[in-house]
Amino acid sequence: MKEAAKLDISKSLELYEEATTLVPGGTLYARKPDEFIPGEYPIFFESGRGCRIIDVDGNEFIDFLCGYGPILLGHREKEVDDAVIRQITEKGLCLTFTQRCQNQLAARLHELIPCSEKSLFLKTGSDATTASIRIARAYTDRIKVVRYGYLGWHDWAIELKGGIPEKLYEDVYDFCYNDLDGLEALMRKHGDQTAAIIMTPVAHPTHRRMEAPLPGFLEGVRKIADRFGAVLVFDEIRTNFRLSTGGAQKLYGVSPDLCVLGKGMANGYAISAVTGKADVMMAAARDIFISATFFPNSDGMVAALKTLEILERDNVVENLWEKGGRFLQKIQALMDQYDSGAELSGFPPMFFITFRREKGGLHIRRQEAFYTRLIRKGIFMSPHHHSYLCYRHSEEDLNLTLQAIEEALADLLEKYGPYHLPAAACAGRV
Repeated sequence: MKEAAKLDISKSLELYEEATTLVPGGTLYARKPDEFIPGEYPIFFESGRGCRIIDVDGNEFIDFLCGYGPILLGHREKEVDDAVIRQITEKGLCLTFTQRCQNQLAARLHELIPCSEKSLFLKTGSDATTASIRIARAYTDRIKVVRYGYLGWHDWAIELKGGIPEKLYEDVYDFCYNDLDGLEALMRKHGDQTAAIIMTPVAHPTHRRMEAPLPGFLEGVRKIADRFGAVLVFDEIRTNFRLSTGGAQKLYGVSPDLCVLGKGMANGYAISAVTGKADVMMAAARDIFISATFFPNSDGMVAALKTLEILERDNVVENLWEKGGRFLQKIQALMDQYDSGAELSGFPPMFFITFRREKGGLHIRRQEAFYTRLIRKGIFMSPHHHSYLCYRHSEEDLNLTLQAIEEALADLLEKYGPYHLPAAACAGRV
């Protein structure tokens, strides 16, 4: 098969060289060239509209990263942007005291999300997960935390421990997703001192396939939390408003005590929230300090209100499931046709194409070749992070993507042959 032409990313590389003299590492961690495929992916973008993005060299891509998730509707969504512009120009956004949109947004979350009785608004997902732990510790008067998943960059949560004293995470314990026995064992050991069990309700790790909860898993976690008196926290930063307007908790019928929200709630504007049961949330009013200059800013709240209005009015989540379902069925059919080790996981609104492990690390070469061809054909997905659908992905966009995926899978089969058996014991959780 004819090789796809390499992109001209010379301006991106030039800006990156300049950035390394001004910014440590040139970019933030998740946007480093090494997190993609160095020399193939652009490093600087210029603009976005709908589901398309354009880099500084003029290359245009169909965007499946969506800003790592916040772009739920589309880039530069006019109704949302217009609402924010009106707020800024007619009322202002940083007024020391609170504007009424706080109450309006909290009321909307109460209507939409099963566990939501009271809400607290912040700016980032890490703000929200950390605030939820502080609330849980104050409510229970306990210290320890049992956790699963990526929960932000703060000291207690991040897996990379550089620059973090051990004493700041010595009371935090990890458990494996879909492993009730492992969680039970941890709680038998630490349960009477555990303030919170915090987890993503679906598994969406980097580098590995996504997982849905096994039957009874989330119900089992809920029962364990209740038995030991721990606050159950769902990190719904990625799942809420994308899998359901009520989140994974509504989709699976298991309500936590607290949940944290962000990303798609405001279609790219900076806002996050901790929401949950009133008695637990009241610890934030009585016993702890959670405050920051920009937390009450109204731009994100107004953007969230307009985004939620559009989600409901235009049946956005249903649209994501319907078109995403058809899209994933076609991807799976291509994978069945071209047996090159690719596998599909996740859900119609958020999914991941990974490669099954092979002898000699052949899967790594397949993965790099696959995603290299996609980016050269104008499809922006990450080899190490799951993809997102947004409302503005059209059938034409998805068909162009399917064509690129088919070419990439066929190319893998031609270059490397069919999938080989994996080396022994190369899979498993880490």
